[in-house]
This record gives sequence, C-alpha cells and structure tokens, in this order.
Amino acid sequence: MIDTIKSALASHINIHHIEIIDDSARHAGHKQNKGGGHFIAHIISDDFKDKSLIQRHQMVYAALGDLMKNEIHAFSMKTQTIEEFSA
Repeated sequence: MIDTIKSALASHINIHHIEIIDDSARHAGHKQNKGGGHFIAHIISDDFKDKSLIQRHQMVYAALGDLMKNEIHAFSMKTQTIEEFSA
C-alpha cells in the first residue's frame, strides 16, 4: 500500500523526498476502524512553496483521491518545502 500511496502522490506532486510509515497495526481492532490503513507521511516538495498548510493538505488529499474512501482510514502528514526541510 505504501508504494500505491507514493505513486498516487508522485503523479500529482513533484516529490523531492517522501517517507511513509504504515501505523495500521497500532489501530487494529479499534471500534471506529472499519477497514483501511493508518499512515504517517513526511512529504517534501517545492510544489508546497507559497501554499498555506490547508492548501498543502488539500493537494495531498486530492492526489490520494479514491484511496481515502477505502484503502486509507487515516493519513497524518507533515508537508515541507525543500528550504523548510533544510532549515
């Protein structure tokens, strides 16, 4: 699933670096979890330049598209430009 997520993001965002952790095992059996994985992502892209935090997250969710309906239950993210990451 991580490769699927990376591919979906890379098809919409020019990714400089990305790390994704599958955190699903920590949430197995939770009442609200009716399927789909829990993921934590750190995404570095200059496509985020001059974008607010909300706009950055909207970009990511738009790239994930239909994956958010079933395959992904929760997606936590940190979005940075290359300059922000280097600082």
